Amino acid sequence: MKIVEYELRRIHLPLVRPFRTSFGTQSEREVLLVKVTTEDGVIGWAECVAMSAPLYSPEYVSGCLEMMRTFLIPALNKATEISAAEVGQILKPFLGAQMAKAALETAVLDAELKIAGISLANYLGANKTKVPCGVSVGIAPSIEALVDEVTSYVEAGYKRIKLKIEPGWDITPVRKIRELFPDKPLQVDANQAYSRTDFKHLKQLDEFNLLLIEQPLEEHDILGHAQLAEIMTTPICLDESIISLHSAQDALELKATSVINIKPGRVGGYLESARIHNYCLEKSIPVWCGGMLETGIGRAANLALAALPGFTLPGDTSASSRFFKKDITTPFEMIDGHLEVPNGVGIGVSPDIEYMNSITKSVEIFTGK
Repeated sequence: MKIVEYELRRIHLPLVRPFRTSFGTQSEREVLLVKVTTEDGVIGWAECVAMSAPLYSPEYVSGCLEMMRTFLIPALNKATEISAAEVGQILKPFLGAQMAKAALETAVLDAELKIAGISLANYLGANKTKVPCGVSVGIAPSIEALVDEVTSYVEAGYKRIKLKIEPGWDITPVRKIRELFPDKPLQVDANQAYSRTDFKHLKQLDEFNLLLIEQPLEEHDILGHAQLAEIMTTPICLDESIISLHSAQDALELKATSVINIKPGRVGGYLESARIHNYCLEKSIPVWCGGMLETGIGRAANLALAALPGFTLPGDTSASSRFFKKDITTPFEMIDGHLEVPNGVGIGVSPDIEYMNSITKSVEIFTGK
């Protein structure tokens, strides 16, 4: 397959609810979209899940743009023809940049599957037509505000609640939500907020019958996670620490985790995500699909991944209305706590070009060779 054009588009998508970061509160989600066009005019779309600032990973939107324009796209252009399976190997010499690489690979894969007439779900090996919806709840301004927000999601039908926690906002809010919803699947996400000196404090979470605690320590502290796992009954789940199949294998071998959150952008794409899933399925390790406030472009692909047989826990697969006032694709609507997996060719969705143009901040086009 020959790519004749790459388009990198930066959009600002209004959020339903402000999103708090270390740099302040954001009312928009800055998104980098990738579009590839083949010599036959077939178009492939993908979403780069990097944030505006390097707060979740070292990658960020402007950095991914620079990486793509300076290194990754020129490297792909050296190949006369490419397939999605070859993208990872072509880009391997450039260190890191998993999110940028994942976006390029996914766009190529979308076009490739459209040509073949295959959906991403079928290509990856999905065995479900719908997946249960989980929702992630950020740090609230008060316990009362948290209760109101969580109650609204429970009443809407979400199958699992995830609470963000940090020092000073952990035991009390989790206890309150567990008391109100004693039977609701509940998990917590620390986003690396704790250290080895917090083990005794974190162990208090064991009393709340949580599905898991996600990434309590720094991403590089695999030993610390293994030590924490020895003293907690709550399963440890790794997120930021897992950047490849090899890192997943090592963490499992060292007993630093017993559940894995698979985020395609973080591990370099959906092909590597499927490899991690297949390994975990073989080892009977539960996995679930994490979210990065994706638009419908990224959400569609995540749903295809989450439909694989090893994804036994609800992921961060919320309805479009959870985040966006208006999505750039036909919105994903939750029915009885589930989202339907797209069954069209490729990722199964296309953007609303007119709306997308109205929120576009920049477009860069690169011609394939």
